[in-house]
Amino acid sequence: MPKSLDVVAIGNAIVDVIARIDDAFLQTHGVERGAMTLIDDARSEALYDAMPPGLEVSGGSAGNTAAGLAALGARAGYIGKVRDDVLGKVFRHDITAQGVRFETAPAADGPPTARCLVLVTPDAQRSMNTHLGACVNLTPDDVDPDMIADAQVVYLEGYLWDPPQAKQAFLKAARIAHENGGKVALSLSDPFCVDRHRAEFQELVRHHVDILFANEHEIVSLFEAGSFDEALQKVRFEVETAALTRSEKGSVVMHRDEVHVLDAEAADRVVDSTGAGDLYAAGFLYGYTQGKDVATCGRLGGLCAAEIISHYGARPEADLKKLAAARFG
Repeated sequence: MPKSLDVVAIGNAIVDVIARIDDAFLQTHGVERGAMTLIDDARSEALYDAMPPGLEVSGGSAGNTAAGLAALGARAGYIGKVRDDVLGKVFRHDITAQGVRFETAPAADGPPTARCLVLVTPDAQRSMNTHLGACVNLTPDDVDPDMIADAQVVYLEGYLWDPPQAKQAFLKAARIAHENGGKVALSLSDPFCVDRHRAEFQELVRHHVDILFANEHEIVSLFEAGSFDEALQKVRFEVETAALTRSEKGSVVMHRDEVHVLDAEAADRVVDSTGAGDLYAAGFLYGYTQGKDVATCGRLGGLCAAEIISHYGARPEADLKKLAAARFG
């Protein structure tokens, strides 16, 4: 039976606050450059107060991917937990306005809707400081089995592996997807996230994941490899498909016995790398669910990543559907 959704993404429902700062700000406030650091409520308030005025937009890694998919014309759904507060309403409005199906019930009590303080230095590197808030309350009960069963691909955000109950939500979603002929995709999200959960991620990848997204640092960390090439040889025996990004070096896409080394797509300018991996996944999964070959999927991912790094924020500003159609038909 045909499925009514191309991709359902599961992740941390977060509102991003993005501000331009200099390296001195990172040093003064003890922020780890280029990493995603989990912070508590007190640290969140203190850092937010110290930041210059920023752009507030709905984000979260999987949320960005779902929005990118919808912008390309895909039928996308999203599962993530917000609180019934102002930021929760903002998140819900933004993602549904993008055309994403989002029906997860908000929390009536507990911590507030999550926020990520994104500090962007002049070289476009982003350092993320995340207060997970209501995200930690995502449970297996929030995973709608009908929505999962009705998707070609279920896309799991590695960041969400931090809260304990979310792990069970992931496993439930993966089981339902496979029982109904769907594929399971995972983004490793961050090398520090991989460091925290290496053994569990290895188990998850080996037994539950069909499509793996990772950047160079993440895949090397996952397998504790001495080089990218060594990690490349290991991952090909673990999953059916792997899409490995290498920033300005482009990406390497593997599918069964196929290996494609793809150049990076040219960007008009590099302003902010926030969301580059998320939009690469969106482009790749759009191509995948439309029946494109994996090399074309990787090029679609590169095209979307190039668009997103050319401006601030992790949601597309250009017409991705038109860009993709002009390039790939």
